[in-house]
Amino acid sequence: MANLKITMKRSLAGTKPGQRKTMASLGLRKMNKSVVLPDNPATRGQIAKVSHLVAVEEVE
Repeated sequence: MANLKITMKRSLAGTKPGQRKTMASLGLRKMNKSVVLPDNPATRGQIAKVSHLVAVEEVE
């Protein structure tokens, strides 16, 4: 199964509380920091909610 590298590209200033919680649950707290998470429907759903704040790459 592939993994996804998710990088926080935009600030959380001015975002809704639900989006802030989603970013925290993804493990993203600071700008330009990245996390590698498994590619599954739960992760994809979280990415969809904050897609305007993150960049996503597929890694092995």
